[in-house]
Amino acid sequence: MANVKFDDYLNDELKNNDFKNRYLNEKAILESALTVAHAGQSAGLSQRQPAKISHVPQSTIARIECGCNTSIETINKLALALGKKLTISIS
Repeated sequence: MANVKFDDYLNDELKNNDFKNRYLNEKAILESALTVAHAGQSAGLSQRQPAKISHVPQSTIARIECGCNTSIETINKLALALGKKLTISIS
C-alpha cells in the first residue's frame, strides 16, 4: 500500500456527503469541548469552580471537555459562570 497523506485521504472522504455530515458534526462537538476547556483554563479555574457557580455537575463538565455532546442550556450556564457570553453562529 502506498503512503497516503492524511489531508489527501480526508479530502477524498469529504466528497461523500454522509461522511462529511458526520465529520462536521463531530468537529463541532470537539470545538465546543475545546472552547469550554480553554475558557476555564484562561480564567484559571478548575472544573469544580464553574460547576459550583453554574450548578452543573463537575462530571458533566469533564464529559463536555472530553467531547461528549451537551445542551445549549448547559453550555450557556458554564459560559455565564465563566463571565462569558455564549454566541452561536450558523454560517
